[in-house]
Amino acid sequence: MKGQQMHQQARAQPIIKLLFQPNLRRQLCQNLAKPAPSRFAQTAHMGDLEGPHRCHRPYGSIENVDTLKNDVVPPPNPLLDPQPQPDTQSLLQQADPLQPRTQPLQSQDQPFPQPSSQLEAQLSQLQDQSKLRNDILPQTQSSQQQDQPSSQERFQSQPSPTNNETPTIDDQHRSYTDEDSAYDDTSSITESITDTLDSAYSRYRYENGRRYHSYCDGAYWGPNDEIHNDQQDIAHHAWKLALDNQLYKAPITNPDRILDVGTGTGIWAIEMAEEFPNAQVVGTDLSPIQPTWVPPNCMFEVDNVTAEWTFRKNSFDFIHSREMFGSIADWDGYFRQCYLHLKPGGWVEALERGVKPESDDGTVGPDHFWTTWGNTVLAVGEMWGKGFDAWELLKGSMERAGFVDVVQVPMKWPIGPWMEDKRMKELGMWNALRLDTGLEGYVMRLFTMAGGWSYTEVQAFLGKFKACMRDPKNHGYLPGNCVYGRKPLNTPTNLE
Repeated sequence: MKGQQMHQQARAQPIIKLLFQPNLRRQLCQNLAKPAPSRFAQTAHMGDLEGPHRCHRPYGSIENVDTLKNDVVPPPNPLLDPQPQPDTQSLLQQADPLQPRTQPLQSQDQPFPQPSSQLEAQLSQLQDQSKLRNDILPQTQSSQQQDQPSSQERFQSQPSPTNNETPTIDDQHRSYTDEDSAYDDTSSITESITDTLDSAYSRYRYENGRRYHSYCDGAYWGPNDEIHNDQQDIAHHAWKLALDNQLYKAPITNPDRILDVGTGTGIWAIEMAEEFPNAQVVGTDLSPIQPTWVPPNCMFEVDNVTAEWTFRKNSFDFIHSREMFGSIADWDGYFRQCYLHLKPGGWVEALERGVKPESDDGTVGPDHFWTTWGNTVLAVGEMWGKGFDAWELLKGSMERAGFVDVVQVPMKWPIGPWMEDKRMKELGMWNALRLDTGLEGYVMRLFTMAGGWSYTEVQAFLGKFKACMRDPKNHGYLPGNCVYGRKPLNTPTNLE
């Protein structure tokens, strides 16, 4: 007998849970409003509920309902259920499908019956106790059923205490989530700043079918599209051939910090970071076109070399630049910046090549088109305000800045594979490929913006240069220099 009672109580427990949960109680009333099941049905379902609240009982087993009537119902918890509790006996009578339905069921728009006197006394006692806890007990809602407010609405409806107020229990236990306004404001500000910076650097400018940088617009003549970036990688390989498969000529040993000015695609900085894994390599450029998959000791920054440098002075062991012709108007000022930011004993290295082809056998004379080409580029460069004769200025500017042990390594860049030396022949092939496919990017903006040429005139001028490249009788080459120097060891660190 005892086991049967326990079994009946266990089966009645889900229904008791339904009575004290507002949402589930409402769903129960809606389901009871449906037509009563047939008396010949074998089972009756207490609501179309899912999960742990779904239960079945034999149809006509009135003992189950009687047992529920005699069970001791726990008192309501006003903290969890702000609604007045309904009369248990009345609701159970409505829930019994065997009882005739002489009265309509309670609708959502009508209030439930008022609680008994015992429940009223308990509720009054809890209300008195709540005053000691800053009225944590919510006020009784109106008779119309309303859904519980969300956590964000509850947070916004309760203002935070001022500096002179003591925080309430709600304030102390308030759950701050990502939905709170403070988090939303911070994230929106961060996203706005990030989007602004990204758009300022990556909202590129397009001219004559080519893409150019937007940061410090017009400071550099070369495009930054994929065609030109491929030419920079080809130039990197050609420079390594010209330097006997080396990345630099300066006698540096175990550098801590390396700066690559005008890094372009960042290929030189990446290879230096791999060669010196204990050094920090920083590459700067006007365009954020560098890859993101780089060694952990390599980083890139968008910066203008002609502006005031923001790096800490006396912080670099090696400063490197390559093919900055047409980008720097004051080479003396550039090397002074390098001098200030190098550690005592640090090295600076600059590699530049010319734009006017020459020859040792007279095949490129004063009347040759390549000579006309070179003179034109130099003249338009002067109109641009930044000359293309940097390869001749490096040594003097470096010495005037205060560097010592300055070394100049001259080199030749043959146009085509006409030289006998194997390494120079390969260098000539790569140089010819670079000029044939990338020469338009070198002069299009320069000639149209500074020289006032039309797009058609530039293309016709390029065609003549390429025609000369295909003539094997022309043994022309582009001159260049690799110049490096050292900052004296006895230099004061507070030098400005």
